[in-house]
Amino acid sequence: MEYTLENLEELRLGSVIAQDILVNTKTPIIRKDTKITREHIQVLRAFNISKVPIALDNVFNRTEEEMNKLNEEKVTIEKKVSLPEIKASFGKLYNDAVNNYYKEFNSWEAGIKVDVARLRTIIMPLVDKAMEDKQIFSLLNEFSSPDRYIAHHAIAVGIFSGAIAKKLRFPPGQINQLATAGLMADVGMAKVDRKIREKKSYLTETDFSEIKKHTIYSFQMIKDSPLLKPEMKLAIFQHHERLNGSGYPKGERMENISIESQIIAIADVYHAMTSERIYRSRSSSFKVLEMIKEEEFGKYSIEVVNALISLVGALPISTRVRLSNGEIGEIVFLHRDSPMRPMIRLTETGQIFDLATNRSMHIESVIN
Repeated sequence: MEYTLENLEELRLGSVIAQDILVNTKTPIIRKDTKITREHIQVLRAFNISKVPIALDNVFNRTEEEMNKLNEEKVTIEKKVSLPEIKASFGKLYNDAVNNYYKEFNSWEAGIKVDVARLRTIIMPLVDKAMEDKQIFSLLNEFSSPDRYIAHHAIAVGIFSGAIAKKLRFPPGQINQLATAGLMADVGMAKVDRKIREKKSYLTETDFSEIKKHTIYSFQMIKDSPLLKPEMKLAIFQHHERLNGSGYPKGERMENISIESQIIAIADVYHAMTSERIYRSRSSSFKVLEMIKEEEFGKYSIEVVNALISLVGALPISTRVRLSNGEIGEIVFLHRDSPMRPMIRLTETGQIFDLATNRSMHIESVIN
């Protein structure tokens, strides 16, 4: 392939890279035949690359379709808002949903039937909002708190369930159903003794046996609703089952556990582990994602896990982060097979730090 070396600052969007670009990395930071976007330019700048090999055939030949895509990208970037702005706009919607869910939960404790239609109106605006700006997914655990945790958890599981379903290209109707089912997965906790639910220490074996019954209670509370499809009712019943048979209430395995059940399961365990609880502090989202994918391998659908990772684990280039050792830096490169372990340019020293080869450290949090 014939090519020319173009100055980075003169590089045009849509130009095609003529050779793999390697910078002390096992894999190219940008692969041959890649069409340049603004994000690629940020990566090249971060690695101090001043000359870029560009295919000659592409320099003067751009289709109308390619130009339209570049214009769309420009509009998208211009509309990008800061994390504080996102938190402010989404926060009110989220807090209203938590308060509304908690009112419903109190009514279930009093014996009132579950209003599926009402719950659907609570969760869907949040799912739609989160899909508009995916930075919200990395912030959800920050909104959660030990106070009214049941409501916070239900809202987050609903959001993640709907978003994962959308990522897996489920039809719109099923996305709505899964978001609602995720929100309703723990309605049965209203039938569990409040003393056990709100216990400020680790649960005893007896306590946990009672907690396990919540999936059965949840199913009983929603099984007669005509607004929820049978597969969603099954997903609510099965969301604590695991592919290796280690889950409950029936210890089902593999093909006996529906994909809808697995989606809610992943949403449930991820939010629970990344949220602050009465008896323990929250864990880093990135550490939890790695644990789910590697240490808990065999329990969850890889397809569903990867969908979640694509939502919360692959942060944009230039995102500022705090590492587990306290150092601050910005993401300059994402590994294709391990997006949770990007390359970071440290703010204090300018050093490029590769989390893929330094496994003892991880991203602790995103910095606003």
